Amino acid sequence: MAEGDNRSTNLLAAETASLEEQLQGWGEVMLMADKVLRWERAWFPPAIMGVVSLVFLNIYYLDPSVLSGVSCFVMFLCLADYLVPILAPRIFGSNKWTTEQQQRFHEICSNLVKTRRRTVGWWKRLFTLKEEKPKMYFMTMIVSLAAVAWVGQQVHNLLLTYLIVTFLLLLPGLNQHGIISKYIGMAKREMNKLLKQKEKKNE
Repeated sequence: MAEGDNRSTNLLAAETASLEEQLQGWGEVMLMADKVLRWERAWFPPAIMGVVSLVFLNIYYLDPSVLSGVSCFVMFLCLADYLVPILAPRIFGSNKWTTEQQQRFHEICSNLVKTRRRTVGWWKRLFTLKEEKPKMYFMTMIVSLAAVAWVGQQVHNLLLTYLIVTFLLLLPGLNQHGIISKYIGMAKREMNKLLKQKEKKNE
């Protein structure tokens, strides 16, 4: 068991080091984005919502086709991939890179690797469920996709995308400040109260 844990730890360290090397040119930008997403200042959450709202208002105003939208998005990614490693050191100054920044960059890359592993793990579990319990798999998939299709039919595509993107960008800050765990705890307490009341009525 210990040998398996050591192998997993070594593999995680190797994947993290590889990702750090690949994203080295994005280091300063990632650190700045990390500060914004974790709400290190009080005005970061409204700034995130403001920027996202402005982007989606432009999309709504321009009303591009799906092909045009995807092309522009990929073009933006290509430009960012080319320009960021060139411009970031000049803007932020790589010569000011501190041990604390390097440690935080390492933590970010490690979290990204862990997130990728969790995603792959869930994907594998889905296929395991398909092989071991095909009926449950198909029922779960059909009900889930039908629910998503119903929501997509009720809510405008752009509005739904806006809400999802905004939530995902606010999620790190919500976790960092314990807001999600706070409301989950409140929901659990309310559920326990309802269950206790139901048990008393049954008695």
